Amino acid sequence: MANIASARKRIRQTERRTARNTARMSRMRTFIKKVETAIANGNKDEANAALKVAQPEIQRAATKGVVHSNLVARKISRLSSRIKALASA
Repeated sequence: MANIASARKRIRQTERRTARNTARMSRMRTFIKKVETAIANGNKDEANAALKVAQPEIQRAATKGVVHSNLVARKISRLSSRIKALASA
């Protein structure tokens, strides 16, 4: 355990940030799962609506520094391409 006040404060800050980042990551994954569930059900309209709601949430994770921006671009691109493929299938 840290004895110096600044080190104790750093530990408290890290705990808060870790909890916040974990919550953001979990929220992002939940939104992605909703889109994937709609795709699995074959419902294009529902999948499109879910992606519209998920996209800002996924991008927010990158803005806050939880995930890399390239990961966000890749996830959104792959989800939208899967939705497009759903229409032709």
